[in-house]
Amino acid sequence: MMAIAKYVRTALAPVLLLSIGTISGALAEEEPARKPVAKTAREEIKAFCANIADSARDQRYLLQKEELVKLQAQVDDRIAQLEKRRGEYEGWLKRRNDFLKKAEDDLVSIYKGMKPDAAAGQLDLIDPNLASAIIMKLSPRQSSLILAEMNPKKAAALTEIISAAGSRNAQRNPS
Repeated sequence: MMAIAKYVRTALAPVLLLSIGTISGALAEEEPARKPVAKTAREEIKAFCANIADSARDQRYLLQKEELVKLQAQVDDRIAQLEKRRGEYEGWLKRRNDFLKKAEDDLVSIYKGMKPDAAAGQLDLIDPNLASAIIMKLSPRQSSLILAEMNPKKAAALTEIISAAGSRNAQRNPS
């Protein structure tokens, strides 16, 4: 065994040295080829931007999502305020309509209790639309007595308004 080891050292040593030298020489020659070429500032900027593009896009989407969430919250607040005001206005409108109905009923009751000549004199002085609405609420007998006591032109105008109101209702409710 010793003889083999001696032979390997003496006979193969130059071959090993030669191959180690060749390998190290080849590595030395490759080393300068592997060195990166100096990049320009523009190339470095491009490389940097390419490396962070995905994270920048994700961050931008996250910011946009946060902004949309804030805007949605603002819209929801405004809707809540509008719904609150709508409720207030509906309550106010109901009270107003109730008052107007009561006032209208009371007004018709007043004209029901008046003598036809006195009612005619009063209805001559008020708005024709209001006067015709009052006459429509009275009984036909009482309405005819009041119209008979009125100025003929005013009575004709009120009759025309009442007629037009009746024809509009007939067109809306064809039954």
